Amino acid sequence: MTLARTAAPSDAASAASGGTPSAVVAPSAVTAAGALFRELTGSEPAGVWSAPGRANLIGEHTDYNDGFVLPFAIQHRTAAAARLRTDGRIRVASTFATEPVEVALDDLEALFPADRTRSAATGAAATGAVEEQASAVPEWAAYPLGVAWALRALVPAWAAGTFAGVDIAIASDVPVGAGLSSSAAIEGATSAVLNELWGLGLDPVALAQAGRRAENEAVGAPTGIMDQMASMLGRPDAAVFLDCRSLETRSIPLGFAEAGLEVLVIDTGVKHAHSTGGYRERRESCERGASALGVAALRDVTAADLPRAAELLDDVDFRRVRHVVTEDQRVLDTVAALAAHGPRAIGDLLVASHASMRDDFEISIPELDTAVDVALAHGAIGARMTGGGFGGAAIALVERDAVPEVSAAVRAAFAAAGFAAPHLFTVTPSAGPRRDV
Repeated sequence: MTLARTAAPSDAASAASGGTPSAVVAPSAVTAAGALFRELTGSEPAGVWSAPGRANLIGEHTDYNDGFVLPFAIQHRTAAAARLRTDGRIRVASTFATEPVEVALDDLEALFPADRTRSAATGAAATGAVEEQASAVPEWAAYPLGVAWALRALVPAWAAGTFAGVDIAIASDVPVGAGLSSSAAIEGATSAVLNELWGLGLDPVALAQAGRRAENEAVGAPTGIMDQMASMLGRPDAAVFLDCRSLETRSIPLGFAEAGLEVLVIDTGVKHAHSTGGYRERRESCERGASALGVAALRDVTAADLPRAAELLDDVDFRRVRHVVTEDQRVLDTVAALAAHGPRAIGDLLVASHASMRDDFEISIPELDTAVDVALAHGAIGARMTGGGFGGAAIALVERDAVPEVSAAVRAAFAAAGFAAPHLFTVTPSAGPRRDV
């Protein structure tokens, strides 16, 4: 069947009109998911679940190096309306795709076998029959189907064989390709659905691990676990301090609202994909650095080790290592500054993080540099690009009353540089997954 395609809600509506950016979107993802489900099945869903995207306050490309990160869940969410079915099949539909995808649950292992890899260039499966089957699954569908596959793998085979089929309709107001983890929001919403409907009783960390496995092995994106943990463990007005080695977490009060501060997102509109190109190269560079230094991961390298790293590595790999080592320290320093002095004390750390990503990790682009520079010039306390890089968004910590001025200055600078108009909106540290209906 062909579904009526619904445009994803835009966060840029008020910014484009010259007003203050707004966090309000319409229709809500929950409403849109329910409507799509009724269109798909002709019946009401058993429920609608949702999970948030995330913004990363600081700690970029440290997660897959066993390091530290400090993300927070945002109010923009992906919703999944769902209902069990009796034929052992899973069907997924989305407002950003015109056709649903349907497979037998027992065929998921053939789509995503344990040794499956995807080409960095195409996202295609590696060989033979696996390649042929995987090519039939659009990348968007690999996220929810991959979660179902990963969750089934957590239980004995006999139990997985008893799982009922399910229809899932997905809608989202998390901007795609903006570095706000729209993918983890899909994974989180899907895992919340299946955890309840299949009666799995898994905790948020286990669900986050299933989401990461789906992203790594089903989609082929070599990401760490930060995005999924941030989405699953989000709390209002708090960030998640995550040790990516032990998976230990702490909720870190941010105090943005009390301090009169807003987090302004400047979405450049330049799309990025973690499953291709530069992201994978950066990860490989980090792995070479860790191997040369004789450590399991760059988490184990300190600033005192950098002179030896400079001797062992070529210039490019050394600068990649230096970014990760110094970024880990900046995360720890940010947590300490928030506790001791509050959010106004972290601006210089955000700025230093951006400089490191621009100069050492080389994942920024002119649009992101312009966004950061202009925001700082017009009074932002701190600003940095966020997400995997090569596109996406920057964040700026801005006085609430200064948001219109900073937004207008960024728009004007983009226009003067000949860039596409940016999308600007504020994000609020928010709660994790929930059942909405």
